[in-house]
Order: sequence, then structure tokens, then C-alpha cells
Amino acid sequence: MKFDAIMHISFYTTQLDKMVDFYTNVLGAKQKVIVRYKEYLNHPERKAMYQKALTSPDDIFYTYLELAPGQFIEPFPAAPDQKPHRSWNEAADYSHFALTVPDIHEASRILQQRGLKPDTAISRGPSHTYQQWFHDPDGNKFELMQLTDQSWQVTGHC
Repeated sequence: MKFDAIMHISFYTTQLDKMVDFYTNVLGAKQKVIVRYKEYLNHPERKAMYQKALTSPDDIFYTYLELAPGQFIEPFPAAPDQKPHRSWNEAADYSHFALTVPDIHEASRILQQRGLKPDTAISRGPSHTYQQWFHDPDGNKFELMQLTDQSWQVTGHC
């Protein structure tokens, strides 16, 4: 089996509007898809979504925010009974995602002009890859990375 790409990563959020604003206006993603519960009115076999479609058809179920062609962030509005968002590295689960850029200094400058404060300075790690860390409004960590000709992600290092 061969994979083409990671198509999307998904988060639950209690602040969908802020997350959409962040990913579109700060990171520059394009909101490409909005799925509302009414899309499930003809799908009674999907019981939870169907029930929500009957009571709140115009509520957003999820949205796709395209960061690069065919690669998305997929935020879902959290249900009222969902547990709160955890702090980074609090549990043995999701940690972060990374975005590659051709020029990390330029990308960092643009993000800071848009009001995003970096969590770290730009550094070159032992894998010979430049990196800088940020977080979204929910605290989800993400890493900007600029690969080099010597980056282990390019050359391999096993």
C-alpha cells in the first residue's frame, strides 16, 4: 500500500469561530467545505447526526480548512458534554502537527505581522531541519519546518 499524503488532521473545539478565523486569517488557509447537520436528513442510519439534523439542521457539524492543496485542518464543534482541551503533553495522545515552508524566516515574519507570537525562536535541530513552534487558540501546538539538503527527513537517518 502507498499513501499519497496526510489528507487532514481534526480537532474538537469549543470556539469554532476563533479557530476558523485563526486558520484562515492568520495561517492563510482557505475555508473550502462547511458541513451542516442538514446534510444528514436523508441518512437515518447515522442516528446521532440524523437526530441533530432534525433539531438543528443549520448547525455546523465540521469544516475543512485547506492549508495546502488537498491538505486540511478539520475542526469539529465540541459537544457540551465533551471533556475540556488538555494542555500540551499532558497525556499520551496527540502532540502536534508540522507545516513545511520554503523560508522559515519569511513565514515567521508574516505570522508575527498577523499577530501570532511564536512559542520559540527559530532553531536548527539535530536533524538539520529549521523549526519554530506556535500554537492555535485552543493550545494545539504546531511546528513550522524548513527542510535543508542535509535534513534527515530528506536523507534518512536510521
